[in-house]
Amino acid sequence: MTATEQALDLDVPSGVPARTATPPPGDARLARLSLNQKTVDGWSLREAIDGCVAAGIPSIGAWREPVAEVGVTSAAGWLRDAGLRVSSVCRGGFFTTADPAEQRMRHDDNMRALDEAAELGAPCLVLVPGGLPAGDRDLVRARARAAAAIEALVPHALDVGVRLAIEPMHPIFAADRGVVSTLAQALDLAEPLPVEAVGVVVDTFHVWWEPGIEEQIARAGDRIASYQVCEWITPLPADTLLSRGMMGDGHIDFPHLTACVAAAGYRGDVEVEIFNAEVWAADGHAVLATSARRYVELVEPHL
Repeated sequence: MTATEQALDLDVPSGVPARTATPPPGDARLARLSLNQKTVDGWSLREAIDGCVAAGIPSIGAWREPVAEVGVTSAAGWLRDAGLRVSSVCRGGFFTTADPAEQRMRHDDNMRALDEAAELGAPCLVLVPGGLPAGDRDLVRARARAAAAIEALVPHALDVGVRLAIEPMHPIFAADRGVVSTLAQALDLAEPLPVEAVGVVVDTFHVWWEPGIEEQIARAGDRIASYQVCEWITPLPADTLLSRGMMGDGHIDFPHLTACVAAAGYRGDVEVEIFNAEVWAADGHAVLATSARRYVELVEPHL
């Protein structure tokens, strides 16, 4: 066995020997696995596409910034030629400003994001609602501004056939990036709007703790536009934004949450989305191998 092959058989970021075999390309268990591009943050779009193909991962969650580096049309061609699905585009949102000029700027940017997602063939645009503006302490009004901004995007979302996917974020991010903190709150925003235009993201990192999460996932039903998986680890790193771990290294009950999502009727791709400095510093191919192993162990059997 070469040194490279040995490295692929070590879990990232722990460095311990893998507890399950790496599923080979073509393994039927990988059919719904998607690599969110942020999980291999050091890779370009080209490298992420090639890595997915080599690992047999059939779908990718694209981020707008690396797509913009090569141009949306070129990116769409690369993805099409590689035979990869695009499970989502990250990200739109950041709706909570009270300044009218900034509101118009955010609206225009989200309109462009919908166009980009449509050209890439993505079924949804993930929306990060946004945090409290500087000096603002009114969460209720900030959420109301987010609701109004999402509603204003609905006609264009319907026109281009891309769903707006509201992502609730763990309360530790309420101040700076996500005033929508629970799946229940996200559903309250989505339900007055057409189901084909507005859905929600179930991200294990953000919702695993939520009281009554089983009932909220069941309530979501066909509003579930994306299912993202990563781990809650302790102790949290100093930068909480980079506190997502590899599935199985922390506290989340992936079989249970996945079974709830499946029972709600979700049949789409499952994105591994990890923000973690140690994961980002590791070899990307080892990250994909570990992600695939943990996915077929903890997630796929319960879909």
